[in-house]
Amino acid sequence: MRQLMISANYNLDDLHLAEKEEPPMPGPGQVLVRMSAVSLNFRDIMVATGHDRWRPPVGRVPGSDGVGRVLAVGQGVTRFDVGDSVLTTILPNWIRGPLTEAKRNGGLGGPAADGILAELVLLSAEGLVRAPRHLDDVHAATLPTAGLTAWHALTRAGALRSDATILVEGTGGVSLFALQLAVAAGARVIATSGSNAKFDKLRTMGASSVINYRDTPDWADAVLALTDQKGVDLSIDIGGASSLDNSIRATAMNGTVSIVGLVDGLDATINLAEIFQKNLRLDGIETGSRSMLEAMIEWIEKRGVVPTVDRVFPLEDSAAAFKYLQSGAHMGKVCITL
Repeated sequence: MRQLMISANYNLDDLHLAEKEEPPMPGPGQVLVRMSAVSLNFRDIMVATGHDRWRPPVGRVPGSDGVGRVLAVGQGVTRFDVGDSVLTTILPNWIRGPLTEAKRNGGLGGPAADGILAELVLLSAEGLVRAPRHLDDVHAATLPTAGLTAWHALTRAGALRSDATILVEGTGGVSLFALQLAVAAGARVIATSGSNAKFDKLRTMGASSVINYRDTPDWADAVLALTDQKGVDLSIDIGGASSLDNSIRATAMNGTVSIVGLVDGLDATINLAEIFQKNLRLDGIETGSRSMLEAMIEWIEKRGVVPTVDRVFPLEDSAAAFKYLQSGAHMGKVCITL
């Protein structure tokens, strides 16, 4: 079978396919899955380039989010049968309840464990969920990290409601999922983007207003102007160092800032007085549990929510898919089919 591997150079140009022996038949609690589609995340770029805490051992198989068909089940597996369509989870040990150190261990496609950019993978049945019935494999593959992170942020803040106003930043996977979920709940959404060419698409997806953060560096002022100086109930912060201070200023009294990304770095300068004077809450959002993913799937199935996919690459062009995601030119998810 073929699988994608990370090189010793930690360079996207050196991502390569390798022929490996097929995995053994599943042991107790395991399932053997033939992968059909994988969705990329910003984390995959960090892993493949060996960045900081995301640096994996040489030869690691990347990828955490995907859909496949069950080929065989091990002893004691009752959750799935041969032929079922299943969705992976990035943290297979986080089944339910609050996150703990033990539940965070073993993340797929990172320093701790091989991922799923392989034709066949052997996985724990407990770390899988049934794929949604209303989506094809490519669209379903986008859910486990970007979709779940957006869901976690919205539900933890209690913002998935019709009287909420929500700010989403940029046009990556998490931001567009937050936009789609919020709009499906009837909420008002204000979006930011660095490209005027993406404004029409954001409005078509339901954004009530769009702000160009490059033209308006102090974009929090524009958000306040759009909300009668009240601010939003929830800010979905993607940029980290570059955006957190604006996100805090754009958020209303008793509101929440969900920190879901670190695209522009870890070291943010923020106004602490703004946080306590407005009684704000800062939520660090680490994807979510299997039970959260199952709840989200049930919710989007009822409402017919279809994720936004930008481009799909074949497995042979995986390096191009990674580089396209790194370029930031995408609007929505970048996927690979096997």
